[in-house]
Amino acid sequence: MPEAVVLGWRQYRLERRMFWRNPSAAFFNFLLPLLFLAGAGAILSGSQHDLDKLVPSIAGMSVMSTTFTALGYNVVFLRERGVLKRIRGAPLPAGSYFGGVAANAVTNTALQIAIVVVAGRALFGLDWPLHWIELVVFVVVGVISFAALGVAFAHVIPNFESTAAYVNAVFLPVVAVSFFVFDSSSAPGFLRTIAEALPLKPLIDGLSGAMVTGSDLGSHLDALAVIALWGVFGIYFAVRGYTWEQART
Repeated sequence: MPEAVVLGWRQYRLERRMFWRNPSAAFFNFLLPLLFLAGAGAILSGSQHDLDKLVPSIAGMSVMSTTFTALGYNVVFLRERGVLKRIRGAPLPAGSYFGGVAANAVTNTALQIAIVVVAGRALFGLDWPLHWIELVVFVVVGVISFAALGVAFAHVIPNFESTAAYVNAVFLPVVAVSFFVFDSSSAPGFLRTIAEALPLKPLIDGLSGAMVTGSDLGSHLDALAVIALWGVFGIYFAVRGYTWEQART
């Protein structure tokens, strides 16, 4: 076990170096949500009410982009380039490898949430989060859920060339519907039902309670349950459909 932990730590350090040496991955998985925050924040600078909704929304999108989107891309790339097959035959334990990959995604998420919180405080007039425990709980459950969904969704992507189309076909509509319903009290009932059933809107609700409104964790247990159910769904299909082999030769 100690050797597996050491190997996992080394894999994590390698993942961090590889992440920062890939500018496009760093941009789309890390900097893009922050650009949305800066651009929208500049437009909405005169309305504190809108800024109070913007910051937790971007925080929720950051969780999804650094887990679901990033792992969706990475798993397909590694699978189709034969990297996973070679890792399977290497002495490196599978748990150490995936532990390093998962820890890399968690680090990116933690950094983004920290930057969003600091930006909300320094630039947009928000107080520090009122319920840190609620913030941590929702971020952790959100990371697990979206990471599992990202790995599970990678199983249906046939090749790396189509990854962007597949991932964006899920990511963009989910973000658009969740943002619209969270921001608008006049959203149609059917659209609100869809958004509440998806994991992003409940995540934003929980983050908003921790960062803006000050409602405690008990007020958002239903939202937490929705995210957790999606996590169970994602873990089941991530494990059931996982393969080390390329989808095509």
